[in-house]
Amino acid sequence: MFNLQDKRILITGGSSGIGRQIAIHAAENGAIVTILGRDKKRLSDVFTELAGKGHNFFALNLTNEQEVTTFIKSQNTFDGVVFNAGIVEYSPVKFLTNEKIKTVFDINFNSTVILSQQLLKNKLIEKKGSLVFISSIASVIGIGGTALYAASKAALNAYTKVIATETAAQGIRANSISPGIVITPMTEQSINVSTDRSMDDKEKEYPLGYGKPEDVSALAVYLLSNASKWMTGSNLIIDGGLTLT
Repeated sequence: MFNLQDKRILITGGSSGIGRQIAIHAAENGAIVTILGRDKKRLSDVFTELAGKGHNFFALNLTNEQEVTTFIKSQNTFDGVVFNAGIVEYSPVKFLTNEKIKTVFDINFNSTVILSQQLLKNKLIEKKGSLVFISSIASVIGIGGTALYAASKAALNAYTKVIATETAAQGIRANSISPGIVITPMTEQSINVSTDRSMDDKEKEYPLGYGKPEDVSALAVYLLSNASKWMTGSNLIIDGGLTLT
């Protein structure tokens, strides 16, 4: 049921962190993977780690609609898509600016909407396909300094439910994953910038400790596989017990 054999899977933000691990995990389960990101060198490095054959990668700016349109025109259909591209922005509300709002929403929300719209409009998602949106636990709890990041991810959760409704007749599923802190280069850097508490001290808030990219990738593979064929419109929280209380 968890087999992705010969399923064509598209992954954005696939050059590092969670996206990289989802690509590796999906390929290990038989998927033919296409990864997107801005850094061609890092994409190439991930590409060499993928088991099996037929994989591909494209370096493009997902906030550039023309680049997205050009990419779409070159593609065949996909059985699943993981929308993982995003940035973390820490800024107290009193320091927010229009420029910061635009930057965060363009990358975390707008680019995902445009890409998913283009894929559906051009009928590039197979019937009974799966759309997986990587959100964040910040979208459902109030974490100081994360107003823009949390709001962009909350918008993504709402969008997931709407797109699930609109695509259900085609058997296409749409679900989001909201991880707590997962140790990646991006999260380590952002935590160090946003707090004077040590990583070890902050980890005490997590009964099961911080997550690893493979914890999220395993859930993503489940959502991409036929094992989740009766699940759509859900936001799955995976946070090591952070929100137990």
